[in-house]
Amino acid sequence: MMSPQATLGWLLGSVEMARAYTLTALGATFGSFAIERMTSSVTFATIMLVLGVLGVAILVVRREELSVLRIAPTSLIMFLALALISVFWTTDRSGTIAGWMWLLGFALVAITIGHIRDTLQTVRAIGDTLRVLLGLSLGVEILSGILLDVPIAFLGVEGNLALGGPIQGLFGTRNMLGFIAVIALITFTIEWRSQSLAAAIAVPSIAVAAFLALLSASPTVLVLAVVVGAATGALTVVRHTPARHRALVQWVLGGLVTLALGLAFGFRHRIIAWMGAGSDFSTRADLWNTILDFVAIKPFQGWGWFGQWGRGEFPFTYINYLLSDRHETALNAFFDVLLQLGIAGFLLFALLGGVALVRSWLVASVRRSVVFAWTPLILVTLAVDSMFESFTLTGPGWFMLVLCALRAGQSRSWRESIDAANTGAIPTLRPQE
Repeated sequence: MMSPQATLGWLLGSVEMARAYTLTALGATFGSFAIERMTSSVTFATIMLVLGVLGVAILVVRREELSVLRIAPTSLIMFLALALISVFWTTDRSGTIAGWMWLLGFALVAITIGHIRDTLQTVRAIGDTLRVLLGLSLGVEILSGILLDVPIAFLGVEGNLALGGPIQGLFGTRNMLGFIAVIALITFTIEWRSQSLAAAIAVPSIAVAAFLALLSASPTVLVLAVVVGAATGALTVVRHTPARHRALVQWVLGGLVTLALGLAFGFRHRIIAWMGAGSDFSTRADLWNTILDFVAIKPFQGWGWFGQWGRGEFPFTYINYLLSDRHETALNAFFDVLLQLGIAGFLLFALLGGVALVRSWLVASVRRSVVFAWTPLILVTLAVDSMFESFTLTGPGWFMLVLCALRAGQSRSWRESIDAANTGAIPTLRPQE
């Protein structure tokens, strides 16, 4: 008969626990807004605390399967360290500590899932979670906008479904719904293409996600759809290119991306007018210009980490006062990091996402299974959305960034060489013809 300690260790290290933990953590992460509104912020904080502690316990039990060097990307550790160190120059120490704890909590959960589930298992779990949440979102919108024809105030649902949108679902804002719907579209498509999900489930799932993305009426959804579609096409071309020509194709695509970015910047005013997002962009431009004025005061270290802008904290309250508005973020993850952690934080944030994107793209280029395309496509989504929202710094967006960065580092990392030297193995990534 096993001792209680042995039983607990077996339970924490079991496959059943890994699956249950993953689904619970994903449900809490993507359903964070609804959970807070239906209970309280204290309840959600308690849920995340339990998940964080449980995640650490699972990793400790599985320590023989893990390498200390590959627990988390170096850039992630440095970013977290800088955010914590900013407590020494922040304008509100308690606010910085609270913001950092949220940052650490979601990161711990993402790291745990990244080590106990492989890429396909992760994609399936995220797919199952988003199917439920998007289905519930559609149900709530039907209830509010058609059956009852009244808003559901505590969930932020305005009941505009019968009017053709915009709708929010269970995610608080139309932009967050659009962001989640795009992630769901990528995930559902990868599930279908990898033959891990039957068409009878995959096709309706894709249809619901596309329907909600459309009715969210989010200006960023169109941009995300175009960019992710282009990235998907480019990755498909690379994957079907013979290995001997693949490097050349990668460089050509890199040049085309650079040219496209230049043209997009040059014709930005026409593009914005075509999208009908002139007033929306004007609001962002005014906000970003004001933020740059405050960045100039503390360019290297920033004003201290807070994550989402709290109430009564400087300089956020003063920025809103100057603009006569009530912004809760910089509406751009890069500007937010620049304001809060300065140039150092901006470089670490860009390094975290950029290195992960390059690594995952190279892996997806040479691996035969289509499931490896999920990580770079999600990272492209995060990068583009970060230009218009700060979702990548909090909640589901930050969770996905950490998860994808960890997943990318597990396949292509300098740590592999060190592990190989210690084990005698030779890490290789053989291209598939």
